[in-house]
Amino acid sequence: MTQVVADFATTVLDDPHASVCVGLSGGADSLALTAAAVRAGLDVTALVVDHSLQEGSAGVAARAADTARELGAAARVLEVRVGTRGGLEAAAREARYAALDAARDGRPVLLAHTADDQAETVLLGLARGSGARSIAGMRAWKAPWGRPLLRVRRMQTLAVCTELGLAVHHDPHNRDPRFTRVRLRADVIPMLDDVLQGGVVPALGRTADGLQDDNDALDGWAETVWGSVGTSDGLEIAPLRNLPRAVRTRVIRRWLLAVGATEPTQRVIAAVDRIVVGAGTGGAQVAIGGDPSVRTVVERTGLTLTVRLTER
Repeated sequence: MTQVVADFATTVLDDPHASVCVGLSGGADSLALTAAAVRAGLDVTALVVDHSLQEGSAGVAARAADTARELGAAARVLEVRVGTRGGLEAAAREARYAALDAARDGRPVLLAHTADDQAETVLLGLARGSGARSIAGMRAWKAPWGRPLLRVRRMQTLAVCTELGLAVHHDPHNRDPRFTRVRLRADVIPMLDDVLQGGVVPALGRTADGLQDDNDALDGWAETVWGSVGTSDGLEIAPLRNLPRAVRTRVIRRWLLAVGATEPTQRVIAAVDRIVVGAGTGGAQVAIGGDPSVRTVVERTGLTLTVRLTER
């Protein structure tokens, strides 16, 4: 695992002795990553996020930070407040990433997602019908976030912690069947492995890799088109109609982000696409979210899509 992290630093970060942060929870995956990063010769600062969602969380965070220091890393504990938007999992994730981003001080942040996490992400995207972008899973590098362990199995991180004698924190949330990921981990993936006679986790990882390549090609095409048809004032419809739908919807997504939508869903993009390819000249409109203080609506005016804002 040390070699995996060293290779990531050399080939992705372009610096075998890079100064990095590691998101550390105290679980096996992030402890193994912290140990491997230190042993690989990186200058490591462990960032431990205390979500304050469980009794004793401050003690868990402090012990994780102490373990990081014993391994040879610097460490900081980041206390956050978790909101309610999108449910507990989504709100905790939003708070965690915001805290890590604020504390990284220009450095990349290594996250300990494994091949098992990638498989769960692909299955979630597939089940939700979220499109190729979601099924493509997590990227090994999307600045400033790095995931060196996406081809490493969870059992391997546990083995590393056992070998090094590291005390692993077992988060009760990771065993709580109320969470979809827990059910996937405990029930669905083992069942698929049994039915398909093994190899499901690496196969789902290869699926993600292939879709990422496809998405990169289509996104590049869409970005070129966007540069000639879209502005913050409007989106020209006529040049889009003869494009493949996969490219057209990417142009639409790019425009929606430019006019204030926050990560538009597949449903919103499809609704705007129907306006683009429809035969009418006006009247149809789609609410696209974004700033909660205003209602943001896309509507068609002649052969242009425009945005109208109204106060709530």
